[in-house]
Amino acid sequence: MAGNGFRFPKMAFPDDVVALRQDIRGFLRAERQSGGFTPIADCWGSGLSPEFSRKLGQRGYLAVTWPKQYGGQEKTMLHRYVITEELVSAGAPVAAHWVADRQSGPLILRYGTEEQKSDILPRIAAGECYFAIGMSEPGSGSDLASVRTSAKKVDGGWVINGAKIWSSNAQICHYMIALVRTTPVQDGKKHQGLSQFLVDLSTPGITIRGIKNIANESHFNETLFEDVFVPDDAMLGNEGDGWKQVTSELAIERAGPERFLSTTIILEEAVRVMQESDDERVTLAFGQLVARLRTLRRMSLGVSALLQEGESPETEAALVKEIGTRFEREVIEGVRAVAPSGPKTQSMNAYQSVLRDGILHIPSSTIRGGTNEVLKGIVARQLGLR
Repeated sequence: MAGNGFRFPKMAFPDDVVALRQDIRGFLRAERQSGGFTPIADCWGSGLSPEFSRKLGQRGYLAVTWPKQYGGQEKTMLHRYVITEELVSAGAPVAAHWVADRQSGPLILRYGTEEQKSDILPRIAAGECYFAIGMSEPGSGSDLASVRTSAKKVDGGWVINGAKIWSSNAQICHYMIALVRTTPVQDGKKHQGLSQFLVDLSTPGITIRGIKNIANESHFNETLFEDVFVPDDAMLGNEGDGWKQVTSELAIERAGPERFLSTTIILEEAVRVMQESDDERVTLAFGQLVARLRTLRRMSLGVSALLQEGESPETEAALVKEIGTRFEREVIEGVRAVAPSGPKTQSMNAYQSVLRDGILHIPSSTIRGGTNEVLKGIVARQLGLR
């Protein structure tokens, strides 16, 4: 996108990445055929299976870009991209480890102490340690810098009070990286005085409350902190650097292929059901969706290239997430517009199952990683419109 400041470098797939794709496809095929998992839409948000996460860790599919001393494989972002793409496209139950592998681990790797890295990262790589996101708060809307959860310095550590909301799967997580205010706002500079802490969610004073969705499930949570003591060595990075750190975390969170592939399993099952249709409406609907999918994939790969180069592509990631969120809803709407109604065959049952998952879960994608309005604001600033 020349001329507007956006960059989406092209990435080619080397032979070892192609081989990795075939390897993980074979693994997923075998797991599905043996009953290891049943495909679901929104698998990285609602597909909880610690057992499956451990299997991925055992096969070396987690922490692939990290140093080997922390359980990683020292591969590239392209290797990780391919693994993510295959897992989400297959509807595999990856929600347990997702946040830890995608963003918490890389954040610890970048800003953590050696003790934090050695203690936590190998467990994430093994698929045995899970993280919740501690950014959004009740009453703060989409203004992340307006967080009111505070940490006050005491002898030997800090005491945290406040609340976090929309913490995905916190009920099964071991840690949360919480963004808190360690210094009061001065002169209206609310982006200053913020810090991040590695909070053990088993610490006394923490209460986790599920938030029911329309499927009567509680993947989102409210996490309450009441006089929660954390030691000095629980701080992640430097005191006051929280805004810089959380911004880099959001670039990772927003740009992955899961931001537009969560409903791909619906499209795949719909094609399976309607592959013999001679209805031109079906061909047109599927063709339009696949064309848009390829464009989004090209953009997302470009963001991965920038991350590989050590950059923090906040604006490009926001653009991918905003367009991707809308695309996921359009997949459901497009498929339903040409969907068949027929006898209960195995293919029809699989299609209707993932379609139901998508209808119930995808509305929450507009919350995760920032609302579309916030993301449009980020893009508008890049274009000089705000």
